[in-house]
Amino acid sequence: MTTSIDMEHLKQDAVDIFHSGFTCSESVIYAIKKNFELDMPDDALAMSTGFPWGLGGGGCICGALAGSTMCIGYFFGRTKPGDPSNGFCFQLCNEMHDFFKEICGGTCCRVLTRGMEKDSPERKAQCTKFVIAAVEKTAQIIIREFEHSRFYNK
Repeated sequence: MTTSIDMEHLKQDAVDIFHSGFTCSESVIYAIKKNFELDMPDDALAMSTGFPWGLGGGGCICGALAGSTMCIGYFFGRTKPGDPSNGFCFQLCNEMHDFFKEICGGTCCRVLTRGMEKDSPERKAQCTKFVIAAVEKTAQIIIREFEHSRFYNK
């Protein structure tokens, strides 16, 4: 794993894969995995496939935010019941949530894309901005916490 990240390259990787057919959640995870050189199984990408369009089209949480949350959990989440690290992970995810809400105008896909057709160029352009914001902030959180030698479970 590396924490020496070229942010412009990270964002471009997320955009390129998003425009190549991955969804917003998959694109965030893909770019974090690639740019941090993680030994993360592709199953993590598969696990995020159902998040886009607000949880499989339900309109709830934005997939880019969901993918970001999964990445933060990968680094700072717990794997054993009773492990108190969940509090720190919750704190980081809440930071991500609040950032995304402020920058993007909400966290609910239905609200963020109101009035846009699912596969329209207008929606793709807007969602591209959400992917960029999510992947960049996720990387910033990870790098910051590594610089402060915070808990990392991998």
